[in-house]
Amino acid sequence: MAGALAKSTALWIMRRIMYRDSHLFTAPTACTQVSVVVPAQNEDENVVPLIEEIDKALQGVVEFEMVFVDDGSRDATWARLQEARQRFPHLTILRHAKGSGQSVAIRSGVKAARYPWIATLDGDGQNDPADIPSLIKALGAEMAGGKPVMMAGQRAKRQDTWFRRFSSRVANGVRRFLLNDVTPDTGCGLKLFPRQIFLDMAHFNHLHRFMPALMIRQGGRVVSVPVNHRPRYRGVSKYGLWNRLWVGIVDLFGVMWLMKRPVAPVVTEIEGR
Repeated sequence: MAGALAKSTALWIMRRIMYRDSHLFTAPTACTQVSVVVPAQNEDENVVPLIEEIDKALQGVVEFEMVFVDDGSRDATWARLQEARQRFPHLTILRHAKGSGQSVAIRSGVKAARYPWIATLDGDGQNDPADIPSLIKALGAEMAGGKPVMMAGQRAKRQDTWFRRFSSRVANGVRRFLLNDVTPDTGCGLKLFPRQIFLDMAHFNHLHRFMPALMIRQGGRVVSVPVNHRPRYRGVSKYGLWNRLWVGIVDLFGVMWLMKRPVAPVVTEIEGR
């Protein structure tokens, strides 16, 4: 059993991970510029209302852009995004040739983003863009000390079926036990974090489920903030118990391997810069 687990973990590392050497991290002095990254697959009914809400929530609050990633949709999502580009010049849109998964879509959006802070939202409209200013405000009180900080949304009153709430509770419990990750709601898509530290993270599919643990591995902190959660009014969910828990088991053991090999050196002096 132990040998099989070790072999599975080794295969995970070789096949799935793309390791990056960490840059010397310099935390942005303030969150004055934000790129809002939204992955979407087959969400043609949701993307335009979500764009309108993000624009309304952040106008006059912070300098911002929106980056929407169409992850190989088979409906009219791309057409709706192209139409929205005519109304919102600060909207950037990307399209994957085929579905690559939420984590890959987020990474594509972050790589295309121009600003030092990234806010992420799910493309189904259940995260409330009106909560982004709250995360930015809460971040201001957490930046002392120089450590990178991730603000993670915590859905106070989840508007999901009992089955989705149950599967998320099980998945969070397993991650908490095995990774010592006390973040109460790792599955909430609403997060705010520095762009560079995300790009420095070891990258693999399903990364988005382990971002708080990987943030800690990078020497950062995670602060949870209560946020609104809304029912899905349009479209169909892509997730169930199988792809929320069992599909991630091998990933979980791989992340355990990573957590035992942190990459957060303490730099005491720099000369020549």
